[in-house]
Amino acid sequence: QVQLVESGGGLVQPGDSLTLSCTLSGDTIGDYAMGWFRQTPGKERLFVATISKDTTNSNYGDSVKGRFTISRDNAKNTVYLQMNSLKPVDTAVYYCAADRTYYGFSIETRQNEYEVWGQGTQVTVSS
Repeated sequence: QVQLVESGGGLVQPGDSLTLSCTLSGDTIGDYAMGWFRQTPGKERLFVATISKDTTNSNYGDSVKGRFTISRDNAKNTVYLQMNSLKPVDTAVYYCAADRTYYGFSIETRQNEYEVWGQGTQVTVSS
């Protein structure tokens, strides 16, 4: 069974940094483009970041550009989301997702294209 497990969420203050991790089990993460999404209660899940399986390509949501960085370590079957200069509006449940792609450079911003999802990790930014 292919599973994704996120970790690293928590309560931080505005301006702080936090790194989320997401580990894939039951398959090889190198076969997937990876993405991060986030959701707040009562609102739709939104795209945050994506990275290609060969790491050459990435994309970010407008609200996190310049503050968040997605990276991956295929040897560890893990993808990361480094979040800097956190703001209260970044408070959400963060989900990682995996999209099996053919081309190494492919990325994906559409959540409906992702086949595997994690359970989510809560990030709260508050003073």
